[in-house]
Amino acid sequence: MDDVLWRPTQPWTLPFLAAADQVWALRRALRIHLEYWGLHELTDAAELCASELVANVIKHVGPETPATIVASLGGSHLRIEVHDPDARTLPTLTCASLDAEAGRGMALVDAVSDRWGVELSGDRKVTWCAFRMDAARGERQHMPRPRLARAADVLGLYSGSGPMPESIDRSRLAAATAAEAAINAITDLLYWFRAQGWDVDDALDRAQSHFEAECEVRLS
Repeated sequence: MDDVLWRPTQPWTLPFLAAADQVWALRRALRIHLEYWGLHELTDAAELCASELVANVIKHVGPETPATIVASLGGSHLRIEVHDPDARTLPTLTCASLDAEAGRGMALVDAVSDRWGVELSGDRKVTWCAFRMDAARGERQHMPRPRLARAADVLGLYSGSGPMPESIDRSRLAAATAAEAAINAITDLLYWFRAQGWDVDDALDRAQSHFEAECEVRLS
């Protein structure tokens, strides 16, 4: 079986209410997912830009505004978007001084990301920024296709995105989150098999046999 650079095919999406006390949780959730995707070197820059885009919504659209953050991969770029329901208030790039207490948000986004922009759709807008992935990944992760891509898309539906204790090691936390999502997915599949009246033990045995057979092929 051929190996390719694995990348998830579905965006990660998280609705939220724009509030100052939610920014840390949003940054944490974004970091966990980017680390799960293998984009460790981009997490700091992506977190910073995402928090600035969210702060823009809080300041210029209003606290408690229903919004959505989206992370997606396309071509050689990671794209971070923040959606909000106000197409009239647009972010602007200003020349704030280094010691200014305000007005530096989009300047930071402009400096840290490779590019950014605003898209309008009816009464909504999307403010986005993008980061090159190739420059950030010295070692590419090669994994078998297509099973891992499909599994990653399924696990994205199961993984939680709430705030996590800061004292827990980040890499172990990401692994634990992914493992819990996988266990929940397997459990649901077993319930589904039983609901169809099929033999759960037989399904597990067949899955194990397929897994071992494919591993032997890859090692041969």
